[in-house]
Amino acid sequence: MCSQSAVIDRATELNPVPDPVWQVEVDRATPAEWSAMLDLFDDANLYQTWSYGAVRWGRKNLSHLVLKRNGEVLGMAQLRIIRPTRFNFGMAYLRWGPLCHLRGGELDAEAALCIARALQEEYVRKRGLLLQILPNVFVGSPRAALFQSGFSRFTQEPPTSTNVYRTFVLDLAPSIEQLRKNLDAKWRNKLTQSEKKGLKIVVGNGTDEYRSFCRMYDQMWKRKTFETTVDVEEFGLIQQDLPKTHRMRILICEQDGVPVAGLVASAMGDSAIYLLGATSDDGLNAKGAYLLQWTLIQWLKESGVKRYDLGGIDPKRNPGVYSFKRGLSGTDVTQLTPLVACNSVLSSAVVRVSLAAQRAFRGLQSTLQRDHVSTGAAKTVSAIPSKTTTRTS
Repeated sequence: MCSQSAVIDRATELNPVPDPVWQVEVDRATPAEWSAMLDLFDDANLYQTWSYGAVRWGRKNLSHLVLKRNGEVLGMAQLRIIRPTRFNFGMAYLRWGPLCHLRGGELDAEAALCIARALQEEYVRKRGLLLQILPNVFVGSPRAALFQSGFSRFTQEPPTSTNVYRTFVLDLAPSIEQLRKNLDAKWRNKLTQSEKKGLKIVVGNGTDEYRSFCRMYDQMWKRKTFETTVDVEEFGLIQQDLPKTHRMRILICEQDGVPVAGLVASAMGDSAIYLLGATSDDGLNAKGAYLLQWTLIQWLKESGVKRYDLGGIDPKRNPGVYSFKRGLSGTDVTQLTPLVACNSVLSSAVVRVSLAAQRAFRGLQSTLQRDHVSTGAAKTVSAIPSKTTTRTS
């Protein structure tokens, strides 16, 4: 049995020496094998797909760890490896993982503990990297308590304006009738109004639907000139690369045959997340966003999805979006801040200086983007392009 004391005392046995019960495999899975293993987990998500990692960070910068017990897969984690030079220092970054909640079962505390030790052994002790983990965990939940216990040897970063993810999570357990009844009265009234406008919802996961969405997103971005780290071009490339069963779901709202609003969401494991939304110039009065969200919720409910993450919220900087999402009556939650482990002073110093510089560069980029739009020179996103944008996360 892989008890806490056993893992701590025999950390080196996890990798590379196989344990009779627990085994760790690093960088042995193929993309197809990785995709198949994702389907084993309730906590699977878009950010742990091979396609997301390959497009966002580059295939050569990925590392994949699989935890097995007696040959059965019980945990997995996709990480981005950042090495500024050929020397043995840098960073390993794990976003919305590790995965350790098998479908249909209870969250395995022992598996969470063992994969925490395996990650620390492989990337901190063996490779000399600073390991940063952004777990798919919300503060105050049973899953948070389990992760904080299993990753007790890691340091939890204090909350800051740059590392806190706040959202509404909608529990889809109630009946569809009860979910509608739970909607804020004003939100429900606007949904009813949209249903009377003769709007049509087109659903798909292909190139045509995504191009249609991008055109509306471009119009909205020019109209609002808001700050964002989201790259719709990049999401298009991820969508092309994903296996069909893992592709994002695209909903387009049409009025008289003309697209007026759209959304992009991902549903994997037992949860879904709202990723992108857009309203065209012609769709401002159609209230299509209400019908889109409700149509998606109905489909998620029918598909057996248990929770719907409505995406980031910021009541102060974006009160309009906050008010719209609040109307769905989800629970206001905050994600656990990143967990960090590092034995190398050099890796720690270099990574932290690099991240600070990149954050400053992002701020400059946002300013330049606003200036660019104000002169009427913003680019048009009318199709899925052939390039991506490099980011730190």
